[in-house]
Amino acid sequence: MVYILQHFGVGIAAITGVMAARGKRVDLFGVVVLALVTAIGGGTIRDCTLGRLPVFWVKDPNYVFTAVATAVLTFYLARTRQFPHTALLIADAFALAFFTIVGLKTALSCSVSPGIAVAMGVVTGVAGGILRDLLLGEIPLVFRPEIYLYATAAFAGAVLFVASAPYLSDDPLDTALSIGTILALRLAGIRWRISLPVFEDKAPAQD
Repeated sequence: MVYILQHFGVGIAAITGVMAARGKRVDLFGVVVLALVTAIGGGTIRDCTLGRLPVFWVKDPNYVFTAVATAVLTFYLARTRQFPHTALLIADAFALAFFTIVGLKTALSCSVSPGIAVAMGVVTGVAGGILRDLLLGEIPLVFRPEIYLYATAAFAGAVLFVASAPYLSDDPLDTALSIGTILALRLAGIRWRISLPVFEDKAPAQD
């Protein structure tokens, strides 16, 4: 189940990497690099942190093939049709949901505490997008005030998985419930512009 989820997440993340490059005058090689960074960046940081070496895509190069093939296909499709910006946010929401739960379950398989597993799930979900945006010279999505429940959605879904695991003997049900929660929160945030309070200094008093 984790293997299928991870491949699915890699493919979707690669699509977001390609779509984020639109309008940046990036050639095919650059687009593939962005797609790879988005698709495997979070999992690489997770595996290095947990000491799972070699990292997942070195053990199984099929993940790289999935990302590259998806990136090339998306690159040529995107040149013939215009994808709305909302499509990037929705695709990114799916990648966030799948990667968060994959990262969480991978961490749990390493016998770490539930809190560390939640943290690794969130890192897996958001780190690839952060690296992608930094390479493009942009503020990462997770740090933008208008992002609308990004890391928050990942955290909530990961906590739900850990909290419900003792009560749900059916692991696929727990997985589906947690992924659905992340997607619902993220998409609801996009739809209704729900966000956490922003830290701002009070305006200085006027003399």
